[in-house]
Amino acid sequence: MTATTTWGLVVETTVGAAERKRTEAQVVALVEGTREEALAELERRAREHVPTHPFHHKRRRLLRSHDGFLLIVDGAWSSFLTRFSVAELLEDSAAPAPGPEPAVEEPDPVAEEPPPAPPRPTPEQLAQRDEDGVPVVPPWLGRRDLL
Repeated sequence: MTATTTWGLVVETTVGAAERKRTEAQVVALVEGTREEALAELERRAREHVPTHPFHHKRRRLLRSHDGFLLIVDGAWSSFLTRFSVAELLEDSAAPAPGPEPAVEEPDPVAEEPPPAPPRPTPEQLAQRDEDGVPVVPPWLGRRDLL
C-alpha cells in the first residue's frame, strides 16, 4: 500500500476596512491525491467563492499563480484580495494517532440535505427600495458563508 500525499487548500482573505484591513488564513479542506487533483478542487472553490467584502463590487478577476489562484475584487473605494493556494501537509498536531482504519458509517437514508442557497441578488435587485427606503431584497440573500 502506497502512501498518498495530503494537500491543504488554504484561503487567505482581506478582512476589515481602511487602516484596520488585515489578512486572515485558514485551511478550508484537505485533499488526498496528486497536486493536480488538489489544484482542480482549489480552482472549483475559487470560482465559486463569494467574498464578504466588498459587498458591491465593480470588477472581479480570477488569476492563476504558480501555487494556486488570486481573486481580486474591486469595490467602490478599494480592492480586496483572496489568495487560494495548495500546500503539502507535512505535519498536523491535531491529526488522529495512526491505528486501525475506522469503520465507515452508512449514511442515514432518512436524513435529507438542506435545500441549496438561493442565487445571489443582482446589483439591480439590491438597489430596489420600498417607499420607506428599506431594501426589497435582503443583502444577505444567497450568501453561502451564512449556511
